[in-house]
Amino acid sequence: MQKIRNIAVIAHVDHGKTTLVDGLLEQSGTFGSHEQHDERAMDSNDLEKERGITILSKNTAIRYKDYKINIIDTPGHADFGGEVERVLKMVDGVLVLVDAYEGVMPQTKFVVKKMLALGKKPIVVVNKIDKPSAEPERVVDEMFDLFADMGANDDQLDFPVIYAAARDGIAKVDMAEPDGNFECVFEAIINEVPEPEGDAANDLQAQVFTLDYDNYVGKIGISRIFNGTVRKGDNVALAKADGEVVKGKISKLIGFHGLNRMEIEEAEAGDIVAFAGMETVDVGDTVADANNPVALDPMHIEEPTLTVIFAVNDSPLAGQEGKHVTSNKLKDRLEAEMRTNVAMKLETIGEGKFKVSGRGELQITVLAENMRREGYEFSISRPEVIVKEINGVKCEPFEHLVIDVPEDLSGTVIERLGKRKAEMKSMLPMGQGFQRIEFEIPARALIGFRGQFLTDTKGEGVMNHSFLEFRPYSGGVESRANGALVSMVDGETLAFSLFNIQDRGVLFVGVQTKVYEGMIVGEHARANDLVVNPIKGKAQSNVRSSGADEAIKLVPHKEMSLERALEWIEDDELLEITPENIRIRKKFLKESDRRRESRKGK
Repeated sequence: MQKIRNIAVIAHVDHGKTTLVDGLLEQSGTFGSHEQHDERAMDSNDLEKERGITILSKNTAIRYKDYKINIIDTPGHADFGGEVERVLKMVDGVLVLVDAYEGVMPQTKFVVKKMLALGKKPIVVVNKIDKPSAEPERVVDEMFDLFADMGANDDQLDFPVIYAAARDGIAKVDMAEPDGNFECVFEAIINEVPEPEGDAANDLQAQVFTLDYDNYVGKIGISRIFNGTVRKGDNVALAKADGEVVKGKISKLIGFHGLNRMEIEEAEAGDIVAFAGMETVDVGDTVADANNPVALDPMHIEEPTLTVIFAVNDSPLAGQEGKHVTSNKLKDRLEAEMRTNVAMKLETIGEGKFKVSGRGELQITVLAENMRREGYEFSISRPEVIVKEINGVKCEPFEHLVIDVPEDLSGTVIERLGKRKAEMKSMLPMGQGFQRIEFEIPARALIGFRGQFLTDTKGEGVMNHSFLEFRPYSGGVESRANGALVSMVDGETLAFSLFNIQDRGVLFVGVQTKVYEGMIVGEHARANDLVVNPIKGKAQSNVRSSGADEAIKLVPHKEMSLERALEWIEDDELLEITPENIRIRKKFLKESDRRRESRKGK
């Protein structure tokens, strides 16, 4: 039997999980001296590299002395919390990373709560001790208080602490010691993390915790073997969550080492492997012995809290920039996403319209951005929260919101959040002129708040939130204060007309941009919508006037990214997304139609 340790790395977003895993891969000698690899090697897709965030949990394995250590790197964003929860069931110990200045953040609380409930043994890593503002001792106390508040048992409270600067490959057990390498991290994993339970001689039991897809072999289930031994070509039974048992055969068995996957012949209890051959495999299914299938406990996957509607693009500029524009293509792509992404749900609600539910705006914009890069063209509606009826009461999701703001700006932020039905829970000084304020707020009220928040705090504020629970509906909340500048004509914008419009508000388009009737070209300075003509040229006459040669000075327009635009739009507006452009438009393009609709609404 090989010596195995299974650990997950969990933390709040941007506290250095992926960088730590990089260091572990490098210092264990997993990369050969001839191998080239990127920084944050585990973040494999383009979006992860650009944004510097982890979106999908990924696993790797390293060798240290004669041990095999399986490591799973998890996402830190609340929108991908479903991934973290499943991963924790698969491991025997956890590295909890925490920033040496920021300390305990909402997502740290969320993941620690899940970890303690599952009875896992933590090793606390205080990362970024090289920051000038680092206060490692305070952070260790915060972690101890958090564990105690969350009802940790005595064994969990007696956690080892490692101080690290993962980016520089430094780690030590005591702040007074000179800087060492990651040896103390490896030793802590081997000594503190219990070895996997289960016996290779028992009947097979393995549980799938994440999915992958390959065009050649179909669905791939990545799973932890709890009991027994599995070989390539074995006949097995797949026990589904609803009690159904499907017979199947393992056509391919895949093992992990570093960033590589390789085909293996067999694996035994305690290891983490991937297998192909069963098309119906889902997260939480048990792969069991064909003659004596015994299912493991099914997994609880968190409910989605937001929905948006993806639809075929029907604007006057439709089909000019995208490669895939029909409803069939859109449906196929969304169905392919649902195969591997268990935290999202899809339903068809009409001709060319698909309702996608997810855990948050970030999760939905990541999907939209990926599709856009693949050549899809489509429109998206404003996100709406999912309202449930619980015991006859209409309930909506609430979020736990934590913000760090400069002290002199906290009043403005508290006032803004008060109008959005937020309830303040605590307020603490953070040092260096910052305050940390915690709120409980309806998820609806957070849609579109981030842009406003960054403006109010001059870009210095940091906000984080995670799902709390469903609570009774809290009534209407304040939405966008400004109206839109809507184009009344089709054509290309001209500097002369934009110069005259820019006094009315903030422009979203520059010169020589294609526009159409009903497209939004900017934000009005007042609360009402204003219809404008952005393509009008200067009237020419055969008499020279004194003001003829005055230079036109245009204020640079505001670039709307996908996230910013999705937060900005209201219920009567849509985003038109193509591989080249993101346009904001009204649902009804003609002004007469919009007026008729608003009369109906009243």
